[in-house]
Amino acid sequence: MSKIILTGDRPTGKLHVGHYVGSLRRRVELQNSGEYDKIYIMIADAQALTDNADNPAKIRENIIEVALDYMSAGLDPSKSVILIQSMIPELTELTFYYANLVTIARLERNPTIKSELQMRGFGNSIPVGFYTYPISQAADITAFKATTVPAGEDQMPMIEQTQEIVQRFNYTYQCETLVVPHILLPDNQACLRLPGTDGKAKMSKSLGNAIYLSEDPDEMKKKIMSMYTDPNHIKIDDPGNIEGNTVFTYLDAFSRDEHFEEFLPEYKNLDELKEHYQRGGLGDVKVKKFLNNVLQSELQPIREKRKELQKDIPYVYEVLKKGSEKAREVAAATLDEVKSSMMINYFEDGALIEASVKKYSSM
Repeated sequence: MSKIILTGDRPTGKLHVGHYVGSLRRRVELQNSGEYDKIYIMIADAQALTDNADNPAKIRENIIEVALDYMSAGLDPSKSVILIQSMIPELTELTFYYANLVTIARLERNPTIKSELQMRGFGNSIPVGFYTYPISQAADITAFKATTVPAGEDQMPMIEQTQEIVQRFNYTYQCETLVVPHILLPDNQACLRLPGTDGKAKMSKSLGNAIYLSEDPDEMKKKIMSMYTDPNHIKIDDPGNIEGNTVFTYLDAFSRDEHFEEFLPEYKNLDELKEHYQRGGLGDVKVKKFLNNVLQSELQPIREKRKELQKDIPYVYEVLKKGSEKAREVAAATLDEVKSSMMINYFEDGALIEASVKKYSSM
């Protein structure tokens, strides 16, 4: 069986470091590993419209922002297919068919849906499109017969629901048309859910607690130096707590031993830094300055690549157009198989036409 990746992001804003460590950095590694036959990277604009239907300009403007972030971070159009979701109408048709295999009760039990609904405060005004987007996501994944979905821990319930839909479809129609996908979580525990700079679990533009991949160096430093740490670590000599300390969570996600050699040579590695902080005698400012150096070195190549790409925006749109065209061919082939399994391929089923001819010619 071919090894195929499908993953992506909603274009509601520029991508931040949470996206980067949660999935984007890993996507680039997987792309360059040579282990996968196909890699599809989706800009999920149709999904973003489920809770932004009254503001399509926001989605439209951020298509190019996300594409620039993708390519500047290392996603290569010659190795990965970068596509726009709404340009693949076959996904909508697949969603419609899969909706018949999922109950309202099952959607209501989806933990991701529960938390997202609560966060957005829809109350009784939940858009149907948003409510059913786990089904749409299943269509996205299965259209390309993805075997692997690199994603954060928060997406596990969504992948589980896709697995259920695949199994239900194949059982109902007595076929092996759809492929059961599996999630690929970040291998660094700190990357499962990177908190905002204020220590809150959710990092987002609306909360003002995100560091973006394209962040201006001075603005990024300002955000890092104001990061949430241990509120009880008031004096330098006080023992510090690293649990729930945002600065150390970021260091877990980003720092490597070579960073210490370059920026903080009095420590061999992060374990030594943590030990000193916990016993006391190490101030937050010093740790934050180190984190700033680490992040600046990590993001500087991405920022430089983005500047180059911004000089030729028509090229970026051409990448998206060609990627969407390639993706649509694959999705159309899957849709044909799905309709055949469901016995709704009336005009392509020669046996059906022949049987009808025999039936009515004998009357």
